[in-house]
Amino acid sequence: MPALSAFFRNRSVDNPFAAFPLSILILDYVLGMAMWTLIGRFGMNLFLPQDSKFFFMRAFVRMTDWIIRAFRPVTPSFLLEPLIPLYVAWFFYMFRFYLLPFLLGYSVMGMLSFPLESEFAAGLYELFGP
Repeated sequence: MPALSAFFRNRSVDNPFAAFPLSILILDYVLGMAMWTLIGRFGMNLFLPQDSKFFFMRAFVRMTDWIIRAFRPVTPSFLLEPLIPLYVAWFFYMFRFYLLPFLLGYSVMGMLSFPLESEFAAGLYELFGP
């Protein structure tokens, strides 16, 4: 993993956001949080019913219901109800990985991909790394 170490070692710790405009980072963070919240709802739905009284399940349902309703026109009717949050999260993934860099004019797909996750990984490396 020397390449991974070099990647994190060469990152600018003083200003990790210098590579992208603030508006793009805010958009990516909002889309990333929506995507991960939908994935969290799917994961919790594996163990809890959707109408559970558990606080976190109620919060995940409340935060994502409006997103799922907005995507109802493009959601196939044959899709099982517990899989719908994962299906909608896939749209957010596709937007963040392909469409956002394309709209910004990057010639390499994935160039802007996942600043939210990159910052999270850099923080974990900083916390637990050598």
